[in-house]
Amino acid sequence: MSESKRINCHACKYYYVTWDPKFPKGCKAHGFKTKHLPSLEVFRASGHPCYAFEPKQGRRST
Repeated sequence: MSESKRINCHACKYYYVTWDPKFPKGCKAHGFKTKHLPSLEVFRASGHPCYAFEPKQGRRST
């Protein structure tokens, strides 16, 4: 995957860190856990970049 098309899962609202040491990264949009970034798994399986990516909303300070 080229750098210009790489999806940063850490900036996606569907990305989460799991409690499973074997599969520490997860994607709520696709419903799976993995050892690698979910966007890489999506690309490996489909040959396309992840279409579920949505940027996280900024945190509000109170």
